Amino acid sequence: MSSPRIRRLESDYQSIRNKFDGHPQIRVHPMGVTPPERYRVVYQVPSLRLDPQNRPIITNVTVVDFELPAGYPKDKPRAVAAESVFHPNFGDYICIADFWTPAQSLSDIILEVGEMLQWQKYNILSPLNAVAADWVNSQRDNLPVGRIDLTLGCQTPVVRVSNQVDSGDIG
Repeated sequence: MSSPRIRRLESDYQSIRNKFDGHPQIRVHPMGVTPPERYRVVYQVPSLRLDPQNRPIITNVTVVDFELPAGYPKDKPRAVAAESVFHPNFGDYICIADFWTPAQSLSDIILEVGEMLQWQKYNILSPLNAVAADWVNSQRDNLPVGRIDLTLGCQTPVVRVSNQVDSGDIG
């Protein structure tokens, strides 16, 4: 008989396979033994990074690693982007839940990070990146940077004139 943690890991793994196998914008790669405690997720959605002059530019691929700690699901997953992402809730890690509850599924968190990358979701009240949180105020007309509905796996086109978003007052 398996432990509640193992049953949850197995449930998450099956849910992720059901939801993301063949998804056009999200590729999930389990890492390690089955059921996995780590996943590498490749998002093909618009997100922002800073160029060498500290100006936000759009990029279309972001890699995020998810790790399920020993106390999961009681303890929340840890998510880290492979490259720096310009977003108020991205820093050394991704703030995926101010108030974690084990009722949240890993599949839902993967979707939520995809929405965050596109600036469909952000929290400027408890930022990990204060510069990005301040930047939002001058850029509301340019947000979100992506309008892909990841729950459907289909894209609503966004017309952009250039690959660069107005930098506002980043400095």
